Amino acid sequence: MSNLEKATFAAGCFWGVEHIFKKHFDNINTRVGYIGGATANPRYREVCSGNSGHAEACQIEFDPTKTSYETLVEFFYKTHDPTTANRQGPDVGTQYRSAIFYHSSEQKEIAEKVTEQIQEKLNNEKNLYSGNKIVTEIVEAADWYDAEDYHQKYLENNPSGYECPTHYVRW
Repeated sequence: MSNLEKATFAAGCFWGVEHIFKKHFDNINTRVGYIGGATANPRYREVCSGNSGHAEACQIEFDPTKTSYETLVEFFYKTHDPTTANRQGPDVGTQYRSAIFYHSSEQKEIAEKVTEQIQEKLNNEKNLYSGNKIVTEIVEAADWYDAEDYHQKYLENNPSGYECPTHYVRW
């Protein structure tokens, strides 16, 4: 399976991000973890404190012949509020920022293109975030650190657990 690619998204609590992607795409593999900070090998408590600089994120392994990166980016924008800095629902802090961590120059171009298209929709159509500016960071993927085992597929293993993001926006 050498044709698999990675996509990495931060959109609030990584439990919810992983869960909503797994609900909508049955042909992906996911891991939750930490990315985008300065601390090596961060642990959950450190990331939650906001001191590590890392975002809680979901890394997706996908086959681009079955699901395009563009499709994943479009879906990412539908799963959270990309116009609120450092907050998703009740989760507040830089660890809950909206970010796309790209793994290639092609992914960067696609992420920028889709972001422009979504921003145009926000400017011209009535929807939940009409008129707001997208604040999603588009940054090169840095070192990835898997979250502790009990966080992996958390909502699958704990169906009554807390889920954020909890909505799916239709553009």
